[in-house]
Amino acid sequence: MTGISRRRFGKTLAGGTVGGILTTAFAPAIAPSGKGIQKKKLGIALVGLGSYSTYQLAPALQETEHCYLAGVVTGTPSKAAQWQTKYGIDPSHTYSYDTFDRIAEDDDIDIVYIVLPNSMHAEYSIRAARAGKHVICEKPMAMTVAECDGIIGACKAAGVTLGVGYRLHSEPYTQEVQRRVRENSIGDIHFVSADAAYMSRGNPDQWRLNKALSGGGALMNMGVYSIQSCIYGCGKNPVSVSAQEFSTRPEYFKQTDETITAQFEFPGGTVAHMMTSHNANANRLYASGTQGWFELNPANNYGPLSGQSSSGPLSFPHESQQKLQMDDFAKHILFGSPNLAPGEMGRRDM
Repeated sequence: MTGISRRRFGKTLAGGTVGGILTTAFAPAIAPSGKGIQKKKLGIALVGLGSYSTYQLAPALQETEHCYLAGVVTGTPSKAAQWQTKYGIDPSHTYSYDTFDRIAEDDDIDIVYIVLPNSMHAEYSIRAARAGKHVICEKPMAMTVAECDGIIGACKAAGVTLGVGYRLHSEPYTQEVQRRVRENSIGDIHFVSADAAYMSRGNPDQWRLNKALSGGGALMNMGVYSIQSCIYGCGKNPVSVSAQEFSTRPEYFKQTDETITAQFEFPGGTVAHMMTSHNANANRLYASGTQGWFELNPANNYGPLSGQSSSGPLSFPHESQQKLQMDDFAKHILFGSPNLAPGEMGRRDM
């Protein structure tokens, strides 16, 4: 076991370095004028055609009401041909990484969704913004806080909207948890527990196990869900965190963390515990307050999710989380509804 760090954030917050964005509620930005406002549906280009684009995002875009699959960016010509045939994408809306910047001239593409290894998030988010396109960047937002700042700055300079691929913020169980916290329905929350983990038994050469491409292991991947759950599970931002790293398979996890546990302290005395791993299975959010409790189990997979509370079961119909997420982002641009996962949230979590 290796202790990672003990950080006190109060001095930083007081100094204003990040205090302006370390807030629980993010104000809804107004959609930029002239960026697809006249359209009924916005065109999305997927950058990177790996498993998430193939099995989650593209199928979801066949169900969305306010956006549609308008283009793709891939470095594999055979994939480009397959997607053109399957989804009826015109070759003029198909790009390679070498021709990516030409997307600026494509009026059918309003939003660029970055679905690449973490090390490429900043570069392609910034290039998409400079091309005048709204940006959804998959989580984690980037490799470092400095890269997050670069993405946010580029989007602001270009007058485009930035969102992070936090699908759960559009999902009804998570929204119900946030509502209960916001309305203080279980009283003062004293304790939160959040676990997000799965067992990796795949190719040891996969990019997620390459630190240069991923920036880290379980923490940068599943740990994002645990961190988010701790924060919206009590409606506060942490003032301190201590963390530990455990490794039981060093021959497999040669460069990246295998299992991380962490303890958070929040204003008012609330505490939280999180666990994330690439060598265990866990999928839960639990919060206890002075007047009750709630639990999601499972809490962060693609669904359907399930919930219980001291006042009874939680039950909502299942829909594609990716569909809900992309429609919410499109509605923000089209109608000025809240941006549920702005770039500042991704930066806070980083």
